[in-house]
Amino acid sequence: MATPILSINNLSIDYPISIGTVKAVEDVSIDLYEGEALGLVGESGCGKSTLGLSILRIVRPPGKIVAGKMLYKSEDILKMKEKEVLKLRGNNIAMVFQNPLTSLNPLMRLDRHFLETIQRHDPGIQKQEALEKAEDILDKLGIEKQRLYEFPHQFSGGMRQRIMIGLGLIMNPDIIIADEPTTSLDVIVEAGFVDLLNNLRKEFNLSIILITHNLGLVAEIVDRVAVMYGGQIMEIGTADQIFHTPKHPYTHGLITCVPNIKLDQEVLTTMEGNPPDLVNPPAGCRFSPRCPKVMEVCREKAPGFTFFGDGHKAACWLNDHGGTG
Repeated sequence: MATPILSINNLSIDYPISIGTVKAVEDVSIDLYEGEALGLVGESGCGKSTLGLSILRIVRPPGKIVAGKMLYKSEDILKMKEKEVLKLRGNNIAMVFQNPLTSLNPLMRLDRHFLETIQRHDPGIQKQEALEKAEDILDKLGIEKQRLYEFPHQFSGGMRQRIMIGLGLIMNPDIIIADEPTTSLDVIVEAGFVDLLNNLRKEFNLSIILITHNLGLVAEIVDRVAVMYGGQIMEIGTADQIFHTPKHPYTHGLITCVPNIKLDQEVLTTMEGNPPDLVNPPAGCRFSPRCPKVMEVCREKAPGFTFFGDGHKAACWLNDHGGTG
């Protein structure tokens, strides 16, 4: 097995608030390999975006990382000094945020966005060289070079998302973290985005963490999938394993909630109940109050991972009792 380019080990992130402490991420371990696309999926509030932010150490206060290691090429990001982390951001690991319109300054032309990004990470670069780099990345993203001198409002939602990707790629990072990158896009533009991301991945040998609740998007892009629920990892496997042989009832529930495109489904499938209160999470398995296959042990004790081969694993007591999840 190759050495991971990024290895997250037993990571926990808390948000102290007036009524207690929100356990946003608890004891999460994930590996990301060079050139791999990893999907991070789950319902809103499950901790996937917080996990993404933690990789660049930009968890918003009062959130704080309370335990774990995060190794980028064997160096622990959590032990880096602030200057080292600033150098890491953009140069080695970049993030594409959910809403490009709120991430781009409406009063600044694109050239200023790119100049600020490039000169922040490479202070000695000449302005003309930086602009040429920006023009080159726009060209690769299918945007005419002369549009570098326009304002964000002059671009469509799909083009703004491409610009955000360009800002992420401009320093040739090893890893891109894309947080809900297609939320504001229509299905046609989304399809173009999928092709673009797949092409960029091959051209730049990118490792990608795709944070989303869109399982259709996951199926078209990623190699492996990590399923989160209530701040914890429920299941990890290849896209084929997760979609065709899920081993956790929550994973199975997510997949069955996707509408049937054959149009022979009279009623949409839903998952009963609501996500857990992360200030006072349920004892045992976090999913037990909603699980259709719950057993007594599920309510008493949190399950460990059962391994099924080829990196596929799930945290569910059913797998220890002959169940299929």
